[in-house]
Amino acid sequence: MGWPRRTLAAVGILICAGGLTAALGRFSYAPMPSEADLVNPGRNAPEGAYDVLGRAAASPEPGAVRIDAALIRRGREAFYRETFGNEVFLTDVMGMLDGALSLYEVSRALTLLAGRGTANLEVRVARPVTVGDRTYRVGELIPTGLDVEKGSLFPLGIRTFYDRGHVRMGITCALCHSAVDPASGRVVEGAPNRDLNVGLMMALAANTTAYYMHGSTPSLDPFRTDPGRTVATRSGMRERLPDPEALEADAKVQAASWPPGSFDSSPDLVTNPTSIPSSFTAHGHPYGWSGHAGIGPFRGLSALNNNVHALNSDTTAQADAAPFLFGLDPEVYLGTLLQRAPSPSFRFDPQGDRTPSQVMRAADPTPDAPGLNSYAVLPSAPNANSVTTNGLVATSPGEPVGYANDAMSAFQNALRAPRRPAAADTLARGRQVFERAGCAGCHDGPAYTNNRVVPAPEIGTEPSRARAFARTEATLRPPDLYAAGTPFPVPPGTATLPVPLAGEALAQMQLAWAHAGTPGGYKVPNLIGLGESAPYLHDGGVAVGPGPTHEPGIGPLIDPAVQADPAESLRALVDRDLRGRVLAANRANPRAVTARVTGEGHAYWADAEAGVSPPEQAALVQYLLSLDAPQDAREDAARR
Repeated sequence: MGWPRRTLAAVGILICAGGLTAALGRFSYAPMPSEADLVNPGRNAPEGAYDVLGRAAASPEPGAVRIDAALIRRGREAFYRETFGNEVFLTDVMGMLDGALSLYEVSRALTLLAGRGTANLEVRVARPVTVGDRTYRVGELIPTGLDVEKGSLFPLGIRTFYDRGHVRMGITCALCHSAVDPASGRVVEGAPNRDLNVGLMMALAANTTAYYMHGSTPSLDPFRTDPGRTVATRSGMRERLPDPEALEADAKVQAASWPPGSFDSSPDLVTNPTSIPSSFTAHGHPYGWSGHAGIGPFRGLSALNNNVHALNSDTTAQADAAPFLFGLDPEVYLGTLLQRAPSPSFRFDPQGDRTPSQVMRAADPTPDAPGLNSYAVLPSAPNANSVTTNGLVATSPGEPVGYANDAMSAFQNALRAPRRPAAADTLARGRQVFERAGCAGCHDGPAYTNNRVVPAPEIGTEPSRARAFARTEATLRPPDLYAAGTPFPVPPGTATLPVPLAGEALAQMQLAWAHAGTPGGYKVPNLIGLGESAPYLHDGGVAVGPGPTHEPGIGPLIDPAVQADPAESLRALVDRDLRGRVLAANRANPRAVTARVTGEGHAYWADAEAGVSPPEQAALVQYLLSLDAPQDAREDAARR
């Protein structure tokens, strides 16, 4: 389907939503729900008046970010609407609208909702696409897991751009971290989108190869079969490129293995998606599955927000780091990504007279920075420095460096999970079991976490995710950032501020990044909003299906219309017999095996063998499901 029809469909939706017309030349739109219509409208109080590189302060200091209502408002807006320019990569390079899913069919599905809202938008296949031994045929319905608020014509977390006849779609944080409640059609702000089928949607794109480094493709050599398909390297040599069709077929299988509600955010040449976390982040540091986002503004939360757009929503930004991350010359890396790009402006032709870098530069909307998104570039780029994984800071034009990341951090820390009422005596009994079983040994403090990283062998979880950043050690730089308020673009000669990292904090960061001979580790997660975040553990492998059968394992959840039962999945977390059934089911599921989703680890039990009776175990589960805010906020509410 060509651009004219796509443009017509997108413009039609935009006209319905905002009365805009193509005559305006350029416009864009992303939905942001009314705060009055949220399932969880309450807010936590800010931790302090200022954040100084992760330390709360009562007065401004060098590098301080003021936490006030204006910052939180900007954070909420950025959470729903800020793409940092990733619509170019997703549309022109990856081709999210040029594969099985087209803009016309997405628009048609949205229109057919007629304002009803959904937690799982089903979209017809526009073009046949084969993924492994499965062919998705024209007219077949794809369960995307995209959420649409009641009364809206737009998916949460998608920003649609119209630019003089060209339509693009970009993603915002809300795509993964807000969800529609099926019962009410209202939005649960900060909840993980548990049925988001992003792996399959990427597998159905025209150029899944643009994300191949997030899959288990440790070497391109098996795909370099055509001696005539070469590219000039930066050293003046020529190297073979992989066969585009063969690599594409492999990349599709890897991406399609991700269970709904998960995302592979580590370009480590291993398929190992992690369960999408909630954004109920107050007091929950460090951040990321391994705690790799542990220093800098908002105790590492701004680093996590930045990582989404500086590392994950634009893989072209990794070209200069390709030699030490992937063992590839930058031109080989870019040529691999661009040789199937659906947009002619970005497509690299090995028989042409331009290098992949030259192709990129000619079409790049941000030619003064690496990649396609909008970045401020630190002196350490392209190396990691413990605050940024590649020396880039996603920044919106017209704002100071990193302002939107910090604003989103302030907003996320203000979020509270929906309340799950339970009888007071049940909660009191559950708390007693929580303490008797030793849960509070790790899950203590305001957010029910000791804010520590635990070595992977100690926690027993599948280890590959804990080593995702091991390759950065040889080129790691001391952590630094531009000071808050630094204008963007950054004036030449602007100095950076060192970010403190020493002693125990350094040891924890080394463990989180699998540096200094450590095996890597996993953070002790906070327990706020567990009712919104099943399945459990870092890989999302502790899953039990809904309904009377309560089928164990992730198998039932392959269908995004089926979500894990929070109570039964929590029971599987603490009951060794039920966990054994979950592990066996996961081992028997080929998709789970490919994605390294096991449900192993965290062998801490509250079951009959541990002296916990079934009624006590049920009370513990209800207590865990009731945790909706930091302990200090819950205590304040109880006193009121």
